[in-house]
Amino acid sequence: MICIMRNSKPNTRAAAKDATHDRIVSVAARAIRRSGYDGTGVADIMKEAGLTHGAFYAHFASREAMLAEAAQRACAESAAAAADVVAKVPSGTALPAMLNGYLSKEHLGHVDIGCPLAALGSETSRQAPEVRRVTTRHIKEMIDLVARQLPDWGQPGAHERALVTISTMVGALLLARAVDEPALSDSLREAALKHLTAVGS
Repeated sequence: MICIMRNSKPNTRAAAKDATHDRIVSVAARAIRRSGYDGTGVADIMKEAGLTHGAFYAHFASREAMLAEAAQRACAESAAAAADVVAKVPSGTALPAMLNGYLSKEHLGHVDIGCPLAALGSETSRQAPEVRRVTTRHIKEMIDLVARQLPDWGQPGAHERALVTISTMVGALLLARAVDEPALSDSLREAALKHLTAVGS
């Protein structure tokens, strides 16, 4: 009987390339939230990932392709965090839990791992279509997630309230990060939270 030994090196090489690609995307997903799309350069990303600038094109066709994947990763992380909140609390308390987490001081201070909508919203309209498409999908997912927590889910009013809730959440966080007065920052978050909690109850 003849035993044929398979060469595992190509599979090992592909796995290593996938892991490296994943590391670059992870670094870029943090970087875009921390520094914005325009402030995120290929050389800086590759350096932070522990790679040479020249290795970039083995993984991406262009900077825009990397930004689209980074946006996708950032949105996926944000959606997973929101879904995790919903899964961990009793039915009927998910929306207040989401609001409290989103409009918390902790979220305010961790822009690089936080909501990409608040971190990048003002820049997104000037980005490539792939980036805008990723953002649009994420916004729709978040609207749907909020709407499903409302008592009248499935009715037109629930969808409209979800639109207002998402807009208020993101806008309040964006403004709370923008101002240089801590008291005003707190007031923006707390007023939005108070209003949304009252509306959602």
